[in-house]
Amino acid sequence: MSTPAIRTPPLVHAIIPLVSLAVLIAGALALYGLDALDGPIQVALFLCCALAALVAMRNGHQFSAVQEAGRGAIASVSSAIFILFAVGALIGVWNLSGTIPTLVYYGIQVLSPGWYYTAAAIICAVVALSIGSSWTTAATIGVGLVGIAGLIGVSPAITAGAVICGAYLGDKTSPLSETTVLTSQLVGVDLYDHIKRQVWTSVPAFGIALVVFFILGLTGNDTVTEAETTSDLDKLNEVFNITPLALLPLALLVFMSIRKIPATLSLLSATLFAGVLGAFLQPDVYANFVSGSGSVVIESIKAIWGGMANGFSIDTGIADIDRLLSRGGMDSMLSTIWLIVGAVTFGAMLEEFGLIARLIDPMVAAAKSTGRLFLAVFICGFGLNVVAGDQYIALVLPTKVFKAEFARRGLAPTNLSRLAADSGTVTSPLVPWNSCGAFMSATLGVSTLLYLPYAIFCYASPALSLLYGFTGFRIEHVEPTPELPVESEETP
Repeated sequence: MSTPAIRTPPLVHAIIPLVSLAVLIAGALALYGLDALDGPIQVALFLCCALAALVAMRNGHQFSAVQEAGRGAIASVSSAIFILFAVGALIGVWNLSGTIPTLVYYGIQVLSPGWYYTAAAIICAVVALSIGSSWTTAATIGVGLVGIAGLIGVSPAITAGAVICGAYLGDKTSPLSETTVLTSQLVGVDLYDHIKRQVWTSVPAFGIALVVFFILGLTGNDTVTEAETTSDLDKLNEVFNITPLALLPLALLVFMSIRKIPATLSLLSATLFAGVLGAFLQPDVYANFVSGSGSVVIESIKAIWGGMANGFSIDTGIADIDRLLSRGGMDSMLSTIWLIVGAVTFGAMLEEFGLIARLIDPMVAAAKSTGRLFLAVFICGFGLNVVAGDQYIALVLPTKVFKAEFARRGLAPTNLSRLAADSGTVTSPLVPWNSCGAFMSATLGVSTLLYLPYAIFCYASPALSLLYGFTGFRIEHVEPTPELPVESEETP
């Protein structure tokens, strides 16, 4: 059979998959509410993948090309999948070994409900800036802070929003962050020049978030009495051996992150170390968890193995503590991985077969002013977070598409690097099926749709970037360059 000619997709072909996705996701949310993230939205994404494949084949692409795009999509998130599995194992074993209970025990005594949200944001910002990873920050300090929230009577959803604000501020302005390094390399600017320019939007945006969190902390109602908090502390101290030694796995993870050990290896190392350490610190917890199934060594191995695979569970008689600690395990991340695979496969279909480019090209042509150009970059970055489900696509594609246009208009590349980070990086946790949104929800134990209103930094930072674009504030100019030849723009 002769191979059909590949055609440029008409605009309607690019719109059909996006409209279908919007309709199916809206239908899933209307029928299932927050439970839509437990399967219905994943089904919607896979149906849209099939529709995008049909559109691609209608424009002359072979089914083998569709299969190759799917394989490439899954390969692009393979590292994220292993990180998710490692985080699930870490949460389960850190609960078992007493690391998270110890973190919660000390945190309750130090952090006051009145300024809890503000403190949570600042703590996560400092940690993320130090290690350069929003994911690791959320999976360690963030988990503890959200757990403490439920025990002292403040909102876990607002706390999760504060954790994300701090984590993404630190990640976005840290020279150790892979997304920060990637953005500067894609645009072709010095790393530290890129970070300096980001400060102009990141710091004011974080300041706005802190003000909001401070007000929320002052106006919040106390739902837990001091007696209840004391009871929770007593129960934690009764069940676990609360000691600073239990925090050594956290110190190890921070050290390995600073040393830029790959995330999966760092997380698994901290998990296994916590498991071995916990066998000495929490022998009774280990024995009860596996119901006394043999010698101490066999019990410890089985407890660690089970905690990594299926998470930790405990029945203390206090519901808040049981909800806090009965979590984790690699299997708890399967629904999240299902969501990510569906999202990035759909995004890869749209990108590979020219459907995204068909939508973006008119946006570039219509952006006559600097403000409209900035708005086009933001719509592209945030839109890719929605339809492609991955922040790396939302960073790479806009910088490729708009780099030549910024140069032609005499706009310094640092403008684009700052705007790309504000549009692609910080908005990624706002989308439930994006890899970042799914990770934060699964790790913190709070639905994306619940913490979304409180991720203030993730709104304020891109809003300031757009404001600067329309007003000209902090917009740097260079000598305009001629429009690049078509061949150079197509060079990968």
